Amino acid sequence: MAEGGGGARRRAPALLEAARARYESLHISDDVFGESGPDSGGNPFYSTSAASHSSSAASSDDERERPGPPPPPPGAPDAQEAEEDEAGAGWSATLRDRPPPRFEDTGGPTRKMPPSASAMDFFQLFVPDNVLKNMVVQTNMYAKKFQERFGSDGAWAEVTLTEMKAFLGYMISTSISHCESVLSIWSGGFYSNRSLALVMSQARFEKILKYFHVVAFRSTQTTHGLYKVQPFLDSLQNGFDSAFRPSQTQVLHEPLIDEDPVFIATCTERELRKRKKRKFSLWVRQCSSTGFIIQIYVHLKEGGGPDGLDALKNKPQLHSMVARSLCRNAAGKNYIIFTGPSITSLTLFEELEKQEIYCCGLLSPRKSDCTGLPPSMLSNPATPPARGQHRIKMKGNMSLICWYNKGPFRFLTNAYSPVQQGVIIKRKTGEIPCPLAVEAFAAHLSYICKYDDKYSKYFISHKPNKTWQQVFWFAISIAINNAYILYKMSDAYHVKRYSRAQFGERLVRELLGLEEASPAH
Repeated sequence: MAEGGGGARRRAPALLEAARARYESLHISDDVFGESGPDSGGNPFYSTSAASHSSSAASSDDERERPGPPPPPPGAPDAQEAEEDEAGAGWSATLRDRPPPRFEDTGGPTRKMPPSASAMDFFQLFVPDNVLKNMVVQTNMYAKKFQERFGSDGAWAEVTLTEMKAFLGYMISTSISHCESVLSIWSGGFYSNRSLALVMSQARFEKILKYFHVVAFRSTQTTHGLYKVQPFLDSLQNGFDSAFRPSQTQVLHEPLIDEDPVFIATCTERELRKRKKRKFSLWVRQCSSTGFIIQIYVHLKEGGGPDGLDALKNKPQLHSMVARSLCRNAAGKNYIIFTGPSITSLTLFEELEKQEIYCCGLLSPRKSDCTGLPPSMLSNPATPPARGQHRIKMKGNMSLICWYNKGPFRFLTNAYSPVQQGVIIKRKTGEIPCPLAVEAFAAHLSYICKYDDKYSKYFISHKPNKTWQQVFWFAISIAINNAYILYKMSDAYHVKRYSRAQFGERLVRELLGLEEASPAH
């Protein structure tokens, strides 16, 4: 018996190494922001924490709590009729192997940055001086128009490029200090910072904050609710596209942009009531090998346009629209996109496949659009199968997988062969066999969850009331995180190995003119 146990112990590392080899493209380590944390050591394609697979776990738990009707026993007339109906719709239990989508592009930064490149150099790949100069022009135009309408402001003087950089630096500093109010820098309290406070007076900062604009006036042809920030988002997207080529595998999801839990735990009820609920949702397409956010999509929760909620019948319809928007520039490249239950649907996946975009998504009978899927695969058997067992049906290149691990997990994919086997390794229970699509989904989603856990700590803490300003500061936060990822992939990282927090501090000081932007080494 001891010998058998030793054999199992020897097999587990071998399986682990084989699985790791399949995901060697996840080359930015678990310690993605240069800090050691509770989740920084261990297998990059599984997690023992409940949070990491919250959507997956919730999907399975929901199905256990509300089981579907048990399927008729094999051979029963109803079962035979259902099988015939599913076969008529093209679904079959006969599986065939298929090669993975071919991908020959080399992902990564498009530009080699010098070893002396500074934090500011990486940030300005996405927010260059011409964008900052436009902010200066628009802010001054808005201030002038505001004063023409509401009366002169004797304390106002036109803002300069140097002041605009300092203004951004002050705002970005809240992502490092996690301080709710940027004005705390001048307060003399716990969050005060004398070296930063000396660059600009609090009164001057507040004046710039009052008049700050990216687009001062609405165009007569503009109907979009985000017109005040859309030009900046478009410019940011161009910067992302030109600076980075993504890997084949990507994820569509909503990143963690919730309130800092420390603030929520310490603020008063009155402060909580004052804070307005966000009027938009932010979705991204993210490279699952590096964490680089390739594309941003902002959806306004209120609005009467063609993509407003009142024009959409249900959430799956909204999420399909979001997915189409995020994949607009991905056609013809054989990308593999991982999706959560709210996006996964047969109709969407077939539509994207025609554009040479392949998908692998978690499916929930309660949360997903299950139109066109075989009902026999969506109901749970009366007797739960053993862990690791699975059922698969195939239609063309599309496979519907029902895999059991403490409950049923369903996956829809046209990116992975249904006959290829994988493995998920758990610290406590050892290896669990599964189809390769399940292993791939767990690998890439686990990596993104770890990334989210890290980078969500570095969003700018300033919370304005205006929706366009909220979107703007979230976008700036994403740009800084992307800049740090490029920094970690460059020669500059080997000169000064900054953590994410140190990189942010360095960027703030360079924006405020307290450090040379490109120091000589």
